[in-house]
Amino acid sequence: MSEKRLAVVTGAARGIGRAIVLELLKQGRIVAGLDINAEQLAELEKVVKGAGHSVITRCVDITNTPALTETLESLADEHGGIGILVNNAGITLDKLMMQMKQDDFDKVVNVNLRAAFMATAVSLKSMVRNKFGRIISLSSVAGVMGQAGSTNYAAGKAGLIGMTKSVAREVGKKNITANCIAPGFIMTEMTQVLPDAVKEAAMQVIPVKRFGTVEDVAKAVAFLTGDDNGYITGQVLCVDGGMAM
Repeated sequence: MSEKRLAVVTGAARGIGRAIVLELLKQGRIVAGLDINAEQLAELEKVVKGAGHSVITRCVDITNTPALTETLESLADEHGGIGILVNNAGITLDKLMMQMKQDDFDKVVNVNLRAAFMATAVSLKSMVRNKFGRIISLSSVAGVMGQAGSTNYAAGKAGLIGMTKSVAREVGKKNITANCIAPGFIMTEMTQVLPDAVKEAAMQVIPVKRFGTVEDVAKAVAFLTGDDNGYITGQVLCVDGGMAM
């Protein structure tokens, strides 16, 4: 049984985030789910209750640095610190590079990278004090391989990898690990609506010949957050069916 440490998950209300919340609850964690969408957070609470658990929810715009900082510091004060941080929140605003406006770039990087930086910086304070921490950031195969039409998304996800490796070097001696999960083609609400031609093209480059599930990603996150997994840090685990190898 894992110790009752507080785990904070951003972008928790649906898709991969929701699956991570449920998996961490199964592992015996206390989980706080952050999301900008209040209605979807309410639905998360219902799903969690139906699974026999309870979850703490906070409606917050993670690009609002003062609000995010206040939320995280409040949670840390209430629960003796943040033991696990999962930087899961992300958005896409895809366009070809020559058509992409600066605002499209800034919005995606602010959510996918800058907010993760701020959440990590705040969470590290109690992790260092408690001499324990597990930081997991959701990158993407786009950040590993690049992705045409997603310069902003790939840049943010690649930035997470560099940030994670740097943090791992800085705080490893404090019993704090930092790792990335890089999902491939995962079936979510966002990917289900893609044209069949896009799905067929993706399938051709996946050696296991199936799309991933949100549970595939959530189980990988849960593994890396384990109390006994303190010797794995600075790594990028591709949960992609072999897509990026």
